[in-house]
Amino acid sequence: MKYPSSLLQLIRELSRWPGIGPKSAQKLAFYLFEQPQEDIERIARLLLSAKEELHLCPQCFNVTDKELCEVCSDATRAQNQICVVEDPGDVLAIERSGEYRGLYHVLHGAISPMHGVGPDKLYIKQLLTRVTPDHEVILATSTTVEGEATSMYLQRQLAPTNATVSRIAYGLPVGGALEYADEVTLGRAISGRQKIK
Repeated sequence: MKYPSSLLQLIRELSRWPGIGPKSAQKLAFYLFEQPQEDIERIARLLLSAKEELHLCPQCFNVTDKELCEVCSDATRAQNQICVVEDPGDVLAIERSGEYRGLYHVLHGAISPMHGVGPDKLYIKQLLTRVTPDHEVILATSTTVEGEATSMYLQRQLAPTNATVSRIAYGLPVGGALEYADEVTLGRAISGRQKIK
């Protein structure tokens, strides 16, 4: 049995989204089909509204609906700290921690030659124009091969600025048992240990 073409088109479009494979796309398509018409229309309006109203902050490249994002327009934040992240979702994750009160810079990805993403496709040049010797730049890229490559590239590019460059710590999650930690995580936790006062 073949699906109707409109359903196949919807499944194809949904499967193009990040993290959505063909099976998840099919499940979503059937879920959407079962929803009331007004719910689907509301979702469609919200998608269009978000696309029309949202843009990148011209300073940090986070997503915003204002001239400057909420963080960049907050004068109480530490103006001499810039935390570099891969994606806008990373900003939200760090903000939830409540531990960081500086500024951000969103690269919108990581260097990945296999996927055709070089430094020129990220917001790296814009970062370099923001950084002065008075800044601390905190590299908070992921621990994937691409995230590590991006971090190393940024370290080399930032060296001439004479800014302080640091990397977020790695380690064990709170509440995690040592016996379940992989060797790399455990090794980084040991080598990144801190002296107890």
